[in-house]
Amino acid sequence: MKNIRIRLVGLLFMVFAQSAAIQSKQINNSSPVDYVNPYIGNISHLLVPTFPTIHLPNSLLRVYPERGDYTVDVIKGLPLIVTSHRGSSAFNLSPYQGDAAGIKPIISYTYENEIVKPYYYAVRLDEAATDIKYAPSHQSAIYQINFTQNKPCYLILNTRNGAFEIKGNAVSGYQQLKNKTKVFIYVETQQQPISISKDSLIVKIYFGNKAQQINLRYGVSFISETQAKKNLAREIKDYNLQALANTGRKIWNEALGKIIVTDNNANNKTVFYTSLYRCLERPVNMSEDGNYFSAFDGKVHADNGQPFYTDDWIWDTYRAAHPLRILVNPKLETNIIQSYIRMAEQMDRFWMPTFPEVTGDSRRMNSNHAVATVADAYAKGLRDFDLQKAYTACKQGIEQKTLAPWSGKPAGWLDDFYKKNGYIPALGIDEKETVPEVNQGEKRQPIAVTLGTSYDQWCLSQLAKDLGDTSAYHFYLKKSYNYRNVFNNQTHFFHPKTKEGNFIEPFDYRFSGGRGAREYYGENNGWIYRWDVQHNIADLIQLMGGKPAFCAALDSMFAEPMGRGKSGFYELLPDQTGNVGQYSMANEPAFHIPYLYNYAGQPWKTQKRINTLLNQWFRNDLMGMPGDEDGGGMTSFIVFSSIGFYPVTPGVPAYSIGTPRFSNVKIQLDNGKIFEVIANGNSTINKYIQSATLNGKNWNQTWFYHNDIKNGGKLILQMGNKPNYQWGTKSIDTMLSAEQL
Repeated sequence: MKNIRIRLVGLLFMVFAQSAAIQSKQINNSSPVDYVNPYIGNISHLLVPTFPTIHLPNSLLRVYPERGDYTVDVIKGLPLIVTSHRGSSAFNLSPYQGDAAGIKPIISYTYENEIVKPYYYAVRLDEAATDIKYAPSHQSAIYQINFTQNKPCYLILNTRNGAFEIKGNAVSGYQQLKNKTKVFIYVETQQQPISISKDSLIVKIYFGNKAQQINLRYGVSFISETQAKKNLAREIKDYNLQALANTGRKIWNEALGKIIVTDNNANNKTVFYTSLYRCLERPVNMSEDGNYFSAFDGKVHADNGQPFYTDDWIWDTYRAAHPLRILVNPKLETNIIQSYIRMAEQMDRFWMPTFPEVTGDSRRMNSNHAVATVADAYAKGLRDFDLQKAYTACKQGIEQKTLAPWSGKPAGWLDDFYKKNGYIPALGIDEKETVPEVNQGEKRQPIAVTLGTSYDQWCLSQLAKDLGDTSAYHFYLKKSYNYRNVFNNQTHFFHPKTKEGNFIEPFDYRFSGGRGAREYYGENNGWIYRWDVQHNIADLIQLMGGKPAFCAALDSMFAEPMGRGKSGFYELLPDQTGNVGQYSMANEPAFHIPYLYNYAGQPWKTQKRINTLLNQWFRNDLMGMPGDEDGGGMTSFIVFSSIGFYPVTPGVPAYSIGTPRFSNVKIQLDNGKIFEVIANGNSTINKYIQSATLNGKNWNQTWFYHNDIKNGGKLILQMGNKPNYQWGTKSIDTMLSAEQL
């Protein structure tokens, strides 16, 4: 009996082992795009969810099914183009069967059997009994509408603020957006309609009274209706939707395939490739046949062989999305910086943009971080842009534009005060706002602006040094220490000061500052902004009393209670979700914080924390994102952290080592070389680095330089389930030398 049991156990073990091997082979043989799950995060924890967007990488044309919330099974017509990240559809297509009297501009449908892939969409409109298929190209797309009832069949086209024109079996039109921006469309059907009629802002296309399939293709443009027709003709020659989807699938696999990860856990790969897909939504390429419309001056320009990109929320994306592009697609990043320079040239004042969108620069959030993207690109070897022009536009945007958040006004009293005193003053407890540049809803955000501008001025100092301007280099380097002016030596927090130079008292670093802490910080509280000195971490360590005290303060942040019930906490700080103590995994200023242990001699805590955060907050499910995903702002953190390193300081050509999520990562560099990260023995438990080699050399430090990997190579990590308290404790001061800072 005992032998039978042994044989049975052995047989079961073999079956399980074979099954696991087959599953592993299936996982690792799938294409990258097969792991993309656009539904991750479609139910938000508190604010804005992700959207299941169908598009090609960085393309002008984007759509997603419009619905109030994922949990509501109603979609509002079919989208034709979404003109901004998280925006609504400019035009709408509504299939309809029934009496013409029941036609509405936009029809809502219950739906089921929805399939969303980056390159393909399909859905069953439930009560309408209509089946939909869709595939996009860069500036054009195909819809396939299968009417299944023997009733009058219509397609309804809608524009919310524009006009249509009928030409044979084609319809063209436009919709007016903001700032002299129009989006144009050209639509034609394969089947000849019986009639087309126009009524105000809608067009009704009638196809008869029987069940039938209608194939529709269309082009979009920001230049003209004629250009929309040209874009369609250039990209789509027929009505073969499957061929178009196959082409889109190939394009996505090429883009996602720049990073190949190996893992037997399909969920880990799904989170990774979905995150990489999110990083490739924006910014969008506005060039159309060598020309582009720019909302920055309301004109059409020749692109001279350099595509024009916009729709980039720089406050969100400078930290990791831009550095990720430098790593895997430096030519694209160069084109983006060239686009910034053009925007500056086209605007009334030669200022770098802060929130460039399709409709112009909305100047949202705080600080002027385009300078960080330029400094990081140049430090990592990108040279195909005019550095002098970029520097001048960055400098003038910081010196001549007000530092007040959410404002594009010229500099005023607040800016003069900063230049003289080295900090943005906070209002006293009962003091009323009188500065006209300040947005009444967004407030002064004095600590966030002081810290952010200190960093921006450090970036200026590095660009000045690159240009050989020694005087400007030393001037801005000195200004980059302005964060010291609001550091409270008693509490070791950055603490708002009045114009008289007094710290605001009494003060609570968790809750003072009103909604979003905007009266003093910005979307996040004092615990998050305690660490917002990316450019001089060595000095921050000294301000806080040295490395042991610095690490103890980090520990306390992850353990500090919220201080109120969730309803009370999030009523004041709705952006600071994804909490671990006072740490917020949901908002960009927090992303570099777990890596700071590396700078103070306790890298095993970085390894533990990154592993925990990835597993806790980023999952393959509808609530698998802890906060707003701003077009690569958050997901670029996931991509970097999953492959094992992170760009803590854009502008310093170096990466801080965390802990890989995968046993093997291959990064395709633009020169054809491969940089590989190998984590031997890697698992959720084996998250601690025991030893390392970089390009064949023993590596006992927690960072490496961009030059170490730009020509390919290998970072090999030996992983274990217990910390190695000796590995990586070498002083990091050499990485951030006094000369640099």
